Amino acid sequence: MQFPATFDALITEANQLNLYKKLIEQLNKDFLLANINVDFHEDILPMSLKLILHETIYQLIQNKFTEYLNLLYIIDVSEKQIKQLDGEDTLLLSEQVAFLILKREWQKVWYRKHY
Repeated sequence: MQFPATFDALITEANQLNLYKKLIEQLNKDFLLANINVDFHEDILPMSLKLILHETIYQLIQNKFTEYLNLLYIIDVSEKQIKQLDGEDTLLLSEQVAFLILKREWQKVWYRKHY
């Protein structure tokens, strides 16, 4: 299975399969497990989701790095993929990490639906 390579492709596929709400539920579940106080409403617009997730990751990297690492562990984002990112620009890094988080959450939702 080839998973989406962009945010827009991921959201399009989630909507086509009627799994967008499940994706939001999975995000909320994992953020709650990581004790990060973010709650995405199930009707959140995709662009709002992207912006809020990006801002949250940016704030975690800047101010709560241990919580950020814990979140990555709980969501099970690939350490290899994280290490491949350029950490020079925190704003760009947080955007890329936000997409990796969404992609991993999408994999969980997709597999649960199909298996």
